[in-house]
Amino acid sequence: MVDDATFTRESSAMLPRLYRLSMSILHAQADAQDAVQQGLLRAWAARNRARPESLRAWITRIVINECRNIQRSRMRVFPAERVAEPAPQHIPEDLGLYEAIDGLPEKLRTPLLLRYMERYSEREIAASLGVPVTTVKNRLYRARRALERRLSEVRFE
Repeated sequence: MVDDATFTRESSAMLPRLYRLSMSILHAQADAQDAVQQGLLRAWAARNRARPESLRAWITRIVINECRNIQRSRMRVFPAERVAEPAPQHIPEDLGLYEAIDGLPEKLRTPLLLRYMERYSEREIAASLGVPVTTVKNRLYRARRALERRLSEVRFE
């Protein structure tokens, strides 16, 4: 059981991470903000069921589920086309890497971002995604190999 102060402190500290994760899944600023907000509301409502030792993974899992809910609703609303997003405020220097990561399937991209961008442990990633640790290790390996291939193709073009 997590008390209100602990939940508020931990979830506030996680906001930038949750937003980056949501953006990597949804690719739309408004949708990512909605996913984080809705996910935190759901987590707040169920905070009495959370365990302090796995709070971070639990909240992350809820936000990932919200992202998937938004993706499903998007498919019903916009089946053939995607709404254009405004250009990002900050353009990273190494667009090749970001484009390569963005080109990965979600099931490879999400563990990769959680591990290397957000510094989650393999165990936390497994809890967040609801898969065994060995699956996380396998997906990280496959994601690194896919990135390696994509980036070597870009260098030689």
